[in-house]
Amino acid sequence: MLPIVHHPLYDASSVPDGHRFPMRKYSLLPLQLMQERLVYATSFYAPELASVEELERAHSADYVDAVLNGHLDRAAQRKLGFEWTIHVSNRARASAAGTLMAGRLALQHGAAGNTAGGSHHAAFDYGAGFCVFNDVAVAARNLLAEGLVKRVLIIDLDVHHGDGSARIFADDRRVFTFSMHCEDNWPREKPPSDYDIGLPKGTSDHMYMETLEQVLGELIERVNPDIVFYNAGVDPHKDDRLGLLELTDEGLQARDNFVAQTCKQMSVPIVGVLGGGYSANAEDVVVRHVYMFRALSNIVD
Repeated sequence: MLPIVHHPLYDASSVPDGHRFPMRKYSLLPLQLMQERLVYATSFYAPELASVEELERAHSADYVDAVLNGHLDRAAQRKLGFEWTIHVSNRARASAAGTLMAGRLALQHGAAGNTAGGSHHAAFDYGAGFCVFNDVAVAARNLLAEGLVKRVLIIDLDVHHGDGSARIFADDRRVFTFSMHCEDNWPREKPPSDYDIGLPKGTSDHMYMETLEQVLGELIERVNPDIVFYNAGVDPHKDDRLGLLELTDEGLQARDNFVAQTCKQMSVPIVGVLGGGYSANAEDVVVRHVYMFRALSNIVD
């Protein structure tokens, strides 16, 4: 069974009222995973909150202190997208710890997933786009510091460019960042990842998969990572309010299966994190997020 990490703090009740609707997926997802028998109620892995030391491996000490102790100024909170509360702080710590735990589990089992994460807009010393801490960066830096891995590949297929990850790892040759996103979408400023593919608005299943299939296997072979972190945002879907691409449910399933199977064939452990998803119907978003967990479960012995 696929190891799946979930923390009660992921629930929508831990965020400000005005943002609970798009966050409802975090409350609904574990129920859907249990309904589809991908996990049992008693088999979720629950992380502790990320420590200051763990967070500071990817973020500045001043920024970590500001988030943990409520010192973010108004400008920083506006950039983040919501007001600071202790629940926002703790939720971000739980999410970062969850992706780190999933990384350790993937090294043992070949794959693992976090029912949150993918906060790729958070940079070294600020948060942005509803991303407080960059959970993948925290996980990657801690696995490297502990000597569990020497080389990391981030496969970011969220519809938005992984600008925070690109900035954090710009001078870190141990981590290779790959972002395939909608070029015409937010953020307007896109600092270079190690490899970027900006897709035009309206890209459909066929063009998307053709592009991904041409590059992914060769990229993994060239980078030769000890672990892959996969941001499986479902916002490339045609019904997503923030997406601008035209993938169908079948296209998302094909994408997730291809990424999982390619990592399996190349014997690289993979960690799946949620990323974005902003369709009007939260239940539809949850069903699409399950595709990634099912794809990963299919490669676990």
